[in-house]
Amino acid sequence: MREYSTLAAVDLGSNSFHLQVARVVDKQLYPLDSLKEMVRLAAGLTADKILDDASQMRALDCLRRFGERLRGFPTHAVRVVGTNSLRVAKNAAQFLRKAEAELGFPIEVIAGHEEARLIYLGVAHSLPASDNNRLIMDIGGGSTEFIIGSRLEPNKLESLYMGCVSHSLRYFPDGRITKGALKRAELAAQTEIQGISTEFSAAQWQEAYGSSGTARALGRILRLNNYIDSNQSEGITLDGLERFREYLLKAGDSKKLAIAGLHPERAPVIAGGFAIMFAAFKELGIERMLLTTGALRQGVLYDMLGRFHNEDMREISVQQFMQRYRIDPVQATRIESLCMQLGRQLLADYPDEEAVEDALRLLSWAARLHEVGISVAHSGYHKHSAYILGNADIPGFSKMEQMQLSQLVLAHQGSLSKVSEFLINPISLAQSLALRLATIFYRSRTNIKLPRIKIRGGKDAFELFISPAWLDDNPLTETLLRAEVEEWSALKINFHIQGYAQEKG
Repeated sequence: MREYSTLAAVDLGSNSFHLQVARVVDKQLYPLDSLKEMVRLAAGLTADKILDDASQMRALDCLRRFGERLRGFPTHAVRVVGTNSLRVAKNAAQFLRKAEAELGFPIEVIAGHEEARLIYLGVAHSLPASDNNRLIMDIGGGSTEFIIGSRLEPNKLESLYMGCVSHSLRYFPDGRITKGALKRAELAAQTEIQGISTEFSAAQWQEAYGSSGTARALGRILRLNNYIDSNQSEGITLDGLERFREYLLKAGDSKKLAIAGLHPERAPVIAGGFAIMFAAFKELGIERMLLTTGALRQGVLYDMLGRFHNEDMREISVQQFMQRYRIDPVQATRIESLCMQLGRQLLADYPDEEAVEDALRLLSWAARLHEVGISVAHSGYHKHSAYILGNADIPGFSKMEQMQLSQLVLAHQGSLSKVSEFLINPISLAQSLALRLATIFYRSRTNIKLPRIKIRGGKDAFELFISPAWLDDNPLTETLLRAEVEEWSALKINFHIQGYAQEKG
């Protein structure tokens, strides 16, 4: 993969949108520029999970400004990730089309576990090296991530569906902070955290760190108002939180909060964020939490950097899945080798070289993972494979990449009608044809000697060139190829088999 001297990451959070630009020197990143806007996307989610027009407009206005800053960046030097609000919004697809047009770059919606992994990566790079297990807690606008890891490796990842915006809207909808409302908010957060308390309790880690806006805001408030002991000049403590809790109840309304360290734009969501933090301290036995500047956007940058240096987390995940699901590595290699050869031929004339590179990489992963479903049942295994790849937590992959991987694997066998919409895209069509043909030629699961194979075409017509004599000697393969011609014909795509003279030697 091509390397770039400057990278940019955009984090479309449920509360704030962030843009971070960094310079690459060897394998290190040095910040160059950053932008932040409080968009509060989660505040625009209606009861039936629809992003309202006002929140979409705030987001699009912000992305238009971000787009100006990113103008001229190569596509692969920018990675844009969407989090919880875009995971749950029913009209996310429609919004994303408008958002990508304003920003000028594709947007990936990432799963909760992937968000947690990237947060840990960003935090870990901002901290001194240590062999201690570290708890990282990140309260976002719509979700809260908990991670335990050591050095650069996360060991436990969780994402809970509660954040400072959603929790504030639910328990303090009019801004009033009553004793009853605050107690309900804390108990609700504690109930959510109880489900992970055994794995994330204080016995499992030695240091706790808070990441992102809510944690830093609480730390700043405690420090500037002397809510923590003088020998603990930074971070968050349970005693400090209890003192701030008293202040919140005394003020009684988020509109009346006037305390050192609390920015006005943070005030409407601080009560919900506080309730989640307070519940975590109580439920997990946290005594003190330090603060870190590392966050999701830094994790996205380091993840991009790893891809350029052959440390792509997606490749690592594919290898782990092959082991977990006991995929036959020899057969996977056979399929991968042939479908990559066919894929390169089919995409040879495609004008976007980087898009072709991405397509071939996804095809390689699909070839190696297309049999994960055999661990469930051999009958209809391609459907089981597609379900696993579409729904499992696969570190490094965005939800869109998982969907594409799932659809490609689903398309490799059986009727094409079930993936007809997927095949409208010419790259997806080429990938699917290459993978289907590779599985046909190696159906015997043996190292057969293949003749020279050539394939060309695109859109609605393809030609496969192969020795007729070889087909005569392999009647099952010929029968399967003839059936493949009929299968593509049903989609009004002409797939022809042409003869080569048998090669000598």
